[in-house]
Amino acid sequence: MTSLHIDVTAIDFDVLGAWMDEQGLPGGPFEQVAPVTGGTQNVMVRFTRGGAAYVLRRPPLHPRARSNEVLRREARVLTLLRDTPVPAPRLVAACTDENVMGAVFYLMEPVDGFNAAVGLPEPHASDPAIRHRMGLEAASALTDLGRVDHRPLDGFGRPEGFLERQVPRWMGELDGYAALEGYPGPDIPGLEETAAWLERNRPRDFTPGIMHGDYHLANLMFACDGPRVAAIVDWEMCTVGDPLVDLGWLLATWPSPDGTSALYGGVTGLATTAELVECYAALSDRDVSAADWYAVLACFKLGIVLEGTHARACAGRAPKELGDLLHATTLNLFARARAFM
Repeated sequence: MTSLHIDVTAIDFDVLGAWMDEQGLPGGPFEQVAPVTGGTQNVMVRFTRGGAAYVLRRPPLHPRARSNEVLRREARVLTLLRDTPVPAPRLVAACTDENVMGAVFYLMEPVDGFNAAVGLPEPHASDPAIRHRMGLEAASALTDLGRVDHRPLDGFGRPEGFLERQVPRWMGELDGYAALEGYPGPDIPGLEETAAWLERNRPRDFTPGIMHGDYHLANLMFACDGPRVAAIVDWEMCTVGDPLVDLGWLLATWPSPDGTSALYGGVTGLATTAELVECYAALSDRDVSAADWYAVLACFKLGIVLEGTHARACAGRAPKELGDLLHATTLNLFARARAFM
């Protein structure tokens, strides 16, 4: 094990083996152990044991304050989604007791698919019809999630007043950056106007449901043989709220037909944002007449989140180049918000 380029101190394979035995999973030596990369701060390792393949997911060796709780929430959602049409990683077993291995962890089946934000394989790269359909499949998978009964997740979120809280919550977050020495304050054209527009045009009500919370192209894995979404991944921000926020997030971050985007570029020939909305509307009984409002909210929220890294960079707590890049992305997002408005 020690020859592998993974942080083996984050995974005690003796403890893991004993725990898997208690779960009645196939025994034997751990084989084909390899890290799973992809930008997540969590530790993810793929391995086989007893002829079965698994991916283990756990917080980093030095976890953040809520890392274990976030993993518990992920496991709870994935357990609920296991017997639904939602394309999500199939959870095998979860250990929610952080004392077993020093952190919460769970096992899931590996996903046979690829991340389109990284690159396209064949036949996707050379078939425009497949690429166009990939966008529609992204919208379709989101409607599958929106139909799942959220009531088994009692206490998972606070849907009451969810939309009313959004603008004050994120303006408060932005105000909090002022505590970072060296940050001159937000230089974001259209900030106040966008906040006021969101408050004036906020939908009056919504039907609560499960939200992924970070639904964009880079958090989707597509099937290798066609346009189907093989899995929605990275459920760290999932909650119970307004599922149309996920649709807005998809619209706000979606690449334009020429492959450019505020966040994820490089993929050309995808369905347009208007086609995404049309597809979602055709497959869902949710009212999408305020789709632009949800897209503006996504631009607003994500822009403020990214501005936080710029503020930390001004205070010397993050690389200046990264801060400058994300500030530019924030400005692009607010410009995109004005276009939706």
